[in-house]
Amino acid sequence: MTLPTLPAEAQDFDFFIGRWTVRHRRLRTRGIAATDWDTFASVAECRPLLGGVANVEEQVCADRGWRGAAVRCLDLARREWSIYWISDADGRLQPPVRGRFEDGVGVFEGPDVDGDRPILARYTWTRPADDAPQWSQAFSYDGGATWEMNWIMDFTRRPD
Repeated sequence: MTLPTLPAEAQDFDFFIGRWTVRHRRLRTRGIAATDWDTFASVAECRPLLGGVANVEEQVCADRGWRGAAVRCLDLARREWSIYWISDADGRLQPPVRGRFEDGVGVFEGPDVDGDRPILARYTWTRPADDAPQWSQAFSYDGGATWEMNWIMDFTRRPD
């Protein structure tokens, strides 16, 4: 059996495979132009699946008492990633954001809700050369005209 040749995009998240310490900065209140940030820590691990066509990341935030998982899969025909989130709070697969990397920055967007307000969600991944990636989340409450950054995660590779 010969395995299929995968496009270069199958390596987009290779930088993130492994174990991480995570520094979170999250707005305490979203959608009102707040500036009060909450800072906390977690640990994360990302594992590849299917030769790079998918990966799964588990976040464990023991101090806050939650766990979550991101599932990322590459649509080979469109060469576009879909990113899904699952929280242990409800166990539901959330609607995906979709997008791709260009020049080392991945931008992924999709419709969602914040409480009961419809929003557009945007995840942005940066892959700096110093092996310290960053993820951020922004919401738009006005159909994409303006965006509010509400969560930033800075990752530091764990030596173990």
